[in-house]
Amino acid sequence: MGNGTGTGEGVRAVLRAPVAGRTWREFGYLLIGLPLSVLYFSLAITGVSLGAGLLITFLGVPVLAGLLAMCRGFGHLERARVRHLLGVDIAEPAPVRARKSGPIAAMGALLKSGSAWRHVLYSVIHFPWAVFGFCAALTFWAYGWALLLYPLWFWVFPAFTDEAGLIVFSTPVDAPWEIALASLLGLAVTLATPWVIRALTTVDRVLVAGLLGPSRLDHRVTELEADRGVVVDTAAADLRRIERDLHDGAQARLVALSMDLGLAKEKLAEDPQAAARMVDEAHGEVKIALQELRDLARGIHPAVLTDRGLDAALSAVASRCSVPVRVAVELPADQRPAAAIEGIAYFTVSELLQNVSKHAGAGARGASVDVWKSGERLLIQVCDDGRGGAGASGGASGLAGLAERLGAVDGVLVVDSPEGEGTVVTAELPWRGRG
Repeated sequence: MGNGTGTGEGVRAVLRAPVAGRTWREFGYLLIGLPLSVLYFSLAITGVSLGAGLLITFLGVPVLAGLLAMCRGFGHLERARVRHLLGVDIAEPAPVRARKSGPIAAMGALLKSGSAWRHVLYSVIHFPWAVFGFCAALTFWAYGWALLLYPLWFWVFPAFTDEAGLIVFSTPVDAPWEIALASLLGLAVTLATPWVIRALTTVDRVLVAGLLGPSRLDHRVTELEADRGVVVDTAAADLRRIERDLHDGAQARLVALSMDLGLAKEKLAEDPQAAARMVDEAHGEVKIALQELRDLARGIHPAVLTDRGLDAALSAVASRCSVPVRVAVELPADQRPAAAIEGIAYFTVSELLQNVSKHAGAGARGASVDVWKSGERLLIQVCDDGRGGAGASGGASGLAGLAERLGAVDGVLVVDSPEGEGTVVTAELPWRGRG
């Protein structure tokens, strides 16, 4: 039944294609593209020739800069055509920014812009393709519909006779079977025309996306700028957290300890026993302060991670979780990830296990941590059998922040947490290993 239904849908899609709105929009795109391409080509060739010829004088610079600005305007129009007629939204390229203000700096920025020159290249090379696409689409369209409807108009062909009454010309397709065959041939061409048009417009999509959209370098620069912002914000948040923990925890405890020791010193001569009790209490406070400092240092970058790697560090984290945690780390014995990647992996598992303790609920009986290497990627999976319902889209559990932190180093965080069925969080990081 499934195959039959799929086949029927496919047949209906083929039969509907010649009159579908998408086909008419794509056909219109190809028809409009020719006159526009003639305009682009003519102005681009004229501008390049004139500007290059005038480069011996200063006049060539503003001519070429004006040409580049004009071609960027053509690109804006082409992206709008692709968006409205082909249904593909192509992002704007990076704007041309001059380091200094003034017309000279603006012209220099345009002349050095690779994006602007790609717009000129598009204006030149799209012309022959537009001619081919226009002719091919119009030919298939006209011949297909003309032959399909041939039984309705074949009679317009007249028959001519010479003086002797002999027929010297008549329509070559006049027999009923020939008319039917012509109509069937027209049906085949008409049904094939939408797919031909679709193939032609696919080339246009590639040309517009490749030459008029943002370059891979621009896209990568934008990603890196966003990642840099995330890294800076994360570092600032970590510094604020460390400052808050020191101020509210160890620092406050050490201040109180200093006051207690001062009081004990004053009482040492008058009441040695009270002073001894106060020193004993201060000794306990010192132990607590040291533990808080160890916990704080462990949250930044634990020594066990540097000395013994992820296996030992994650086992130590798991031992502090409120539910039993199974840890399985399968990494090459002679290789370790980059130190920064190890730190992010440790922090990720630590945060996820804290989430297990806080949000898994009473139904959580256990959790597991699996770490392994796949190719040049470090994979981490943390599972629990709690109540589920977690999501990286909300910031309450810290998953959104984790996703941003991993994204800053080209990592990925995937959360699968159906309600009542536990949570599976998979993190992927680049290896960037060291021997």
